Amino acid sequence: MPRPHKLGYSFMTIKQRYDFLIAYFLKHAPEAETELIYDNPFQLLTAVILSAQCTDKRINATTPALFKKYPTPEIMRNATFDELFPLIKSVSYPNNKTKHLLGMSNMLVNQFNGQVPMTVDELVLLPGVGRKTANVVTSVIDEQPNMAVDTHVFRVSTRIGLTVAAKTPVATEKQLIKHLPKEYVYKAHHWLILHGRYVCVARSPKCTACGLKTICKYYKTHNIVQQ
Repeated sequence: MPRPHKLGYSFMTIKQRYDFLIAYFLKHAPEAETELIYDNPFQLLTAVILSAQCTDKRINATTPALFKKYPTPEIMRNATFDELFPLIKSVSYPNNKTKHLLGMSNMLVNQFNGQVPMTVDELVLLPGVGRKTANVVTSVIDEQPNMAVDTHVFRVSTRIGLTVAAKTPVATEKQLIKHLPKEYVYKAHHWLILHGRYVCVARSPKCTACGLKTICKYYKTHNIVQQ
């Protein structure tokens, strides 16, 4: 009889890899959630639009004053560019994002009765809202099984081996959705982002301290010395 192999990347099926990932995060990060601070769907949508190519820390430092002055789309839509811009000038691409917020709030009032829609197809109609932003809003607010793929999710999924030859965010999204149980998709979005933000960082990932190294393709192929 051949000896059974120990649990390890080389001998795991894709299902076993995902099962390991889910079990790990259910134990170590069961309450994972977005680090953006918000009180309602409009605030979350605004914060996510602003967060493109910008840190959550910067956004959380910016939005209190913004939300105090413009708490609803009805009020924000009546702002001028010169009134809104100073409140978000510290974020990346403030010119475009000012235009996006004004357009977004105006469309919410005119086409959605001032309410943030909860479907991806409707959300992407709003200025400044792409598929990633729509997936974030629907998964965070409504716990819909939508997977937003940012640079962290893309990097972590590739390194661990959760995806195979996925060259685009959409391809990554499709593979993750295919293999993740539906009830965990909205949580997995946060698991992967936070793991990429604090452990599987872009430069010098903290592999030896990572609880997922057992199933990680990057860890195995880079011959990292185990502690």
